Amino acid sequence: MKVSAPSRQGTEALAAEEIDTPIGPMTAVVDERGRLVSLEFAGRGRLLASAGEPSPRARAGLSRVAAELHAYFAGKRRKFTFPLAPRGTEFQRRVWDELLRIPYGATVSYGELAARVGNPSAQRAVARANATNPIAVVVPCHRVIGADGTLTGYGGGLPMKRWLLAHESPQPLLTPQVQLTPPSR
Repeated sequence: MKVSAPSRQGTEALAAEEIDTPIGPMTAVVDERGRLVSLEFAGRGRLLASAGEPSPRARAGLSRVAAELHAYFAGKRRKFTFPLAPRGTEFQRRVWDELLRIPYGATVSYGELAARVGNPSAQRAVARANATNPIAVVVPCHRVIGADGTLTGYGGGLPMKRWLLAHESPQPLLTPQVQLTPPSR
C-alpha cells in the first residue's frame, strides 16, 4: 500500500460515512474515485463531505473501508488493501508511507522512523508529520513510540493507543489497562 497524492486539491467531491468500531465511531472520507482521504475519530474530522449524492465509486470505497476496518477489529485482517490519498506535503506523505511499512504488532521509535525517511536528525519533523496523519489506524501512527519504549502522544489519546497496540500484540501482557467502549448515543 502506498500513499497517493490527491488528484485535485480542494475541488474534488468527497463522501463521508461514520463507522462504528470497538474504540468508538470513526469518520471515513473518500474522494470521488473511492480512495480514502481521511479516517478520524468522531468529532475530530477536518474534512467535510460534499453535499449531494456520492459517486458509485465513492460509495464502493466507503463500503470497502468499513468492511476492512470491521475485519481488522475482529482480528481477521492485519493489512488494508483499499487505496489511500491523504492530503499533505511531500515530506508528510513520505513519513506516512514509512508508517505503512511498520508491521502489524511491531513498533518503532521516532528516531528510527526519521532514519527510515532518510533524515535521522528530523525526529521533531517526523513527530509532527505523525501527529498530522489524517488516516488513523490504517496509516499506523499508533505504532510509533518513544526511544525508551514509552507511549507518547496519540490523537485519540494514550488509552486508545495502548488499546490498539494491545489489539495487535500476540502477547497477553499488553492487555489494555483501560476498557474502551463506544460512547452511547
